[in-house]
Amino acid sequence: MAAHTEEQFNQFMTQLSETNATLNFWTDFEKIKKNVASIEIKLNTLNYLIGKQDLRAAVCELWNNDKSVFDVLLILVACRKKDKKKVINDNAETVLLDSYLKTKEGVIEYIEGTGLAQVFLDKSIKNLVDYVFGVEAGLDSNARKNRSGHAMEDTVELIIKNSGIEYRKEVYSSEWPELTAALGTDKKRFDFVISTNEKTYLMEVNFYSGGGSKLNETARSFTELAPKVNSVPGFEFVWVTDGIGWNSAKNKLQEAYYTIPSVYNLFTLNTFLNSIKI
Repeated sequence: MAAHTEEQFNQFMTQLSETNATLNFWTDFEKIKKNVASIEIKLNTLNYLIGKQDLRAAVCELWNNDKSVFDVLLILVACRKKDKKKVINDNAETVLLDSYLKTKEGVIEYIEGTGLAQVFLDKSIKNLVDYVFGVEAGLDSNARKNRSGHAMEDTVELIIKNSGIEYRKEVYSSEWPELTAALGTDKKRFDFVISTNEKTYLMEVNFYSGGGSKLNETARSFTELAPKVNSVPGFEFVWVTDGIGWNSAKNKLQEAYYTIPSVYNLFTLNTFLNSIKI
């Protein structure tokens, strides 16, 4: 027998939130400031190149003085060294982007090939420190998915707090031997744990504003996890999920919804909390 009806699922889908973003969701300026500060001296040194008519001579001068200043050139084209980006060189070979920074000639080729040479010559950039601050702000948008998840956790925590129910955060399944036996090698960390006289509720929380393979993976994972948890007397798995991103993975969510008895969104979470109050 399915855990929910089709009518209940359709109602669930109509309740999904368009966003959970607050004003501090968009950009983490503290992180940006730290990233810029860590390379500020080198950026200020590279300011020497701005406006130079003989760029090759200016590069040679800096290289002979301190070649390490060119380590930060990747960020000027919105790349990070750790990303190990690759390009095709003039010999039709695939090479790491940062390989250009290992020689003086390579640096010159990099600056000219990326278009930075003309930017420097035209003085399109006045100060590389300010410029990189903007680049970092753009790159920080990649971290918004993580912030969306944290925002959902914060929202759920606030709702639980306001309900007056005691809870714990980030609790590992290894705390309970009987649960460990049911999960086997699948060691799990639950976002929230609520313990009552009747049951211990193990809660997972997420929010998806857009589509992607992650949604299918999450639905499949929790469809497998919930029966294992619920098979242990005194334990119940609770999934709180929201976001219109689920419209792109409706079928997978529906499968999970029919399998997992306790699935809630932000609109219905209080219904669950009120039901377990002592």
